[in-house]
Amino acid sequence: MRIGLLTEGGYPYVSGDARLWCDRLVRGLGQHEFDVYALSRSERQEAQGWIELPPQVNRVLTAPLWTVDDTAGTVTAPRHGRRARRRFAECFGELASAVCDSAPGTSSALADRFSSALYGLAELARDEGGLVGALRSEAAVRVLESACRAPGALRAARTARVPDLLVVAGLLERALRPLSLDWYGDDGLGAVDLCHATSGGPAALPGLLAEHFSGVPLLVTEYGVQLRAHYLATGDEALSAPARALLTSFHGRLAAEVYDKATVVTPGNTHARRWQERCGAERTKLRTVYPGMEASRFAEVGEREDPGDPDTLLWVGRIEPAKDLISLLHAFADVRKEEPKARLRIVGAPAEGPEAAAYLAHCKALAAQLFPDEAQGAHAVGDNPVSFEEIGAPGAPELEDAYAAGSVVVLSSVIEGFPISLIEAMFCGRATVSTDVGAVVEVIGGTGLVVPPRNPRALAEACVALLRDAGRRERLGAAARARALELFTVEQNIEAFRGIYLEIVSRCPVRRETLDDAGEPVPFGNPAEARMPGRWAGAAAAGGGDTGAPSWAQETDAPEQLKEAGV
Repeated sequence: MRIGLLTEGGYPYVSGDARLWCDRLVRGLGQHEFDVYALSRSERQEAQGWIELPPQVNRVLTAPLWTVDDTAGTVTAPRHGRRARRRFAECFGELASAVCDSAPGTSSALADRFSSALYGLAELARDEGGLVGALRSEAAVRVLESACRAPGALRAARTARVPDLLVVAGLLERALRPLSLDWYGDDGLGAVDLCHATSGGPAALPGLLAEHFSGVPLLVTEYGVQLRAHYLATGDEALSAPARALLTSFHGRLAAEVYDKATVVTPGNTHARRWQERCGAERTKLRTVYPGMEASRFAEVGEREDPGDPDTLLWVGRIEPAKDLISLLHAFADVRKEEPKARLRIVGAPAEGPEAAAYLAHCKALAAQLFPDEAQGAHAVGDNPVSFEEIGAPGAPELEDAYAAGSVVVLSSVIEGFPISLIEAMFCGRATVSTDVGAVVEVIGGTGLVVPPRNPRALAEACVALLRDAGRRERLGAAARARALELFTVEQNIEAFRGIYLEIVSRCPVRRETLDDAGEPVPFGNPAEARMPGRWAGAAAAGGGDTGAPSWAQETDAPEQLKEAGV
C-alpha cells in the first residue's frame, strides 16, 4: 500500500524528534511505498540535510514552520477579493470564538464549531491559494480581539491587549500553515491509501485535510503527547497570561479534533494514553505500541558476565532542568556517607540553548562544592567522585561503553515521557533506580527500584540498597533485560504497525473512481484484488496486458501477504 508519512521537526532530517523510529519503521516495512510530508522547525535543521533514505521512499515534500517568507515553496499569500475576505472573516471568527470560549474542551457543540471553522478555512485556502497573509493580517487581529471581548470568553483572554493578540495571531498562523500547502490533490495526499502522522498538532493537520478532502484514513502515533509538550513549552516561553491561555485552548481544540477524526491512535505508553483519553480520544481507537529500539548494539554488554564497576552509579541523558540533576547530586552526597567508595558518572550533553548550558555549569559548580577534590596524601592529586562526560570521550567512546562502566543506572527526572535511557540500561542488563514520573513504572514493570521525584533521601537509600547487594543487582538486571527484549525491540514495533496498517485499510479503504477518456466513471474500474499486494493472474496472464493493479501490487508474493493478513 501507499503510505503518506506526516512528520514535524523530525524525519527525514538529520536532527529532530522521532527521526530514528520513523527510519526503522520505513526500512522495516519494505513491502509498502512511502511518501514523506515533512514540516521543518528551523533553518538550521534544514541546513543539516536529510538522512539516507531507503528505496521505498518515493518522494519527500517539505515545508517550513519557522519562517514567514511566503515567496518560496508552496506557501503563498495572494491578495484576496472581497468575497474571500468575507469568507475568511466568518470562518476565522468562528474559530476564534471556539478558541476563546470558556466551555470545556470536550463539549460536542464547541468541537463541532471548531471543526466547521477549521475545514472552512481549509477550503478557502484551497480555493484562494493560501491564507498566510490573511492569518497575520490586521483583520485577523481584530477578529481575535472581538472574540476575547465576547460574553463567555476565557477569563484570561478578556485582558488580552494588542501586543498579545499580535503574538497569538503569528503563532496561530504558524500552527495553521499546513492549510496553505498544495499537498492535498490527486497527485499528493489524495492519492495515498493511509496517512500516518508521527505526532499530533501541526503534523497531523495535513492528515485531517486529506481525510476531509479525499476520505483518506488517518493513523496518529504519539510517543510524546504533543499537547502536553505544548503545555510545558508555553510555561517556559516569554508569553503573557492571555497569550498562553489562547494558545493552550487552541492546541487543546486541535488535539480533540485530531483524536476524533483519526481512525486509530497509537500512544507509546499508558501515560500518553491517559492524556489522550482526557483530551477526548475514544478508547476503542487506542492501540498502545511501544517504541522500538535497536537491541543489538547493547547485546554484547547485556550478555557479559562482567556486571560493571560495583561502586559506580551511572546517569545517562540530556542535561536539562527537567532531569533534576540537582537532586541527584544531593542524593549522591548521602550515598557517599554510607558508601565512601561510590562514584557517580554523569554521561550526556546539554540540550541546545543558553539556559541548558547555564544549567550544566550550575550542576558542575554544585558538584565541586559538595565533593571537594579528594587526595590520599598531602602530595597526591585530588580526584572528584563525580564526573561529567560526553559520549565520544575516552571514558565512553560509545553509548554501550558508558552503560558497561556502571553497575546501577539512575534516573532522577521530574518530567519524563518515555524513558529511553532506562530501556537502554535494561537492554544492558543493569539494575536501575528511577523516579516515579511519566511512563517509568510501566517500563520498569517491577525490574527496578522506583522512588518519588524530588526526594534525594529516598533516591540515596535505593542506590545504597543496590550498591550493597550484588545478588539483587544481578537478578534485577537479568529480569530487566528479558522484559526489554520482549516489549521494546524494533521488531515488535514494526510488526504492530504492519498489522495496524492492514486493519485500517481493510476497514476504511479509500473510494476512488477510474474515469474513461470522457471523464465518466468506469464500472468496476478498480477491482477488489487491486487492493491486495501481489501478482494477479487474469487478462494480463492470458493476453500480456495490465491487470489494473498498481505497481506496488505486483512486487510481492500474494500467498505470503494473505498469510500475514490472516486470510
